Amino acid sequence: MTSPTDQSVAGNAFLEIVNPSVDTSSIQHALFDFDGTISVMREGWQEIMIPLFVEVLADTPNHEGIEQLEQYARDYVARSTGIDTIYQMIHLAEQVESRGGRPLDPLDYKKEYLKRLMDRISSRIEAVRSGQVHPLDVTMKGAIAFLEMMRDHGVKMYVASGTDHANVVDEATVVGAAQFFGEHIYGALDNYWERSKAKVIQDILQKNNLSGNSLVVFGDGFVEIENCKEAGGIAVGVASDEVNRCGMNQWKRERLIDAGADVIIPDFSDIDALERFLFNS
Repeated sequence: MTSPTDQSVAGNAFLEIVNPSVDTSSIQHALFDFDGTISVMREGWQEIMIPLFVEVLADTPNHEGIEQLEQYARDYVARSTGIDTIYQMIHLAEQVESRGGRPLDPLDYKKEYLKRLMDRISSRIEAVRSGQVHPLDVTMKGAIAFLEMMRDHGVKMYVASGTDHANVVDEATVVGAAQFFGEHIYGALDNYWERSKAKVIQDILQKNNLSGNSLVVFGDGFVEIENCKEAGGIAVGVASDEVNRCGMNQWKRERLIDAGADVIIPDFSDIDALERFLFNS
């Protein structure tokens, strides 16, 4: 039996084929996660959310020790990467209640998390907006050139993100990616029940009368890969190292394979290998 690490495209180890039977012959549409897949502007968000979880849960009557709370928070945040932030805050409220506390409205937890996150990243955004930092320095290596290649092949592209809609549109514009998606950028809404990555995928397939393997999904989170496979799409797991913007994050790789990824890549730097794989060229 051949292991995933033994598979490659034309001998190129950059692109790891996990599912040898994956069929890319019908690709017409591509959906991208944004943070950690295209942009690294929000790199380190986990280290904002995890302490918030610990702080809130440590204030409940029946909480565990701090080390146990930290491990719980870290495991949950890792498992939930890719979903809308509000669902993570709903989970936090449920955990407060289960430990004998009186939770705030999940939207209040979300506001506090976003305040702390923006304190961390607002200077990054402004540095790019002002021209002090080049947009390519806050995107995954090769991402913008890869989007150009996909556009040249006539692929219609979309973004679905757990980040609030206004923020993901703004940040996609700042890093130079918005031009490839037009109006098809779908961020999280306040009425969160009306939009999810799973719903965006289903809408793409239904509105365009597509079969699943006409859609390829790129993402670094468990959620979008799982949603893609449930819809019969082609799932490319981006096991990104967000600090260095290139190279393989082994922990992400394992999680993405567990989620059902057909293919694993570390970034978009080897466009030739990706083009050969996606378009048999």
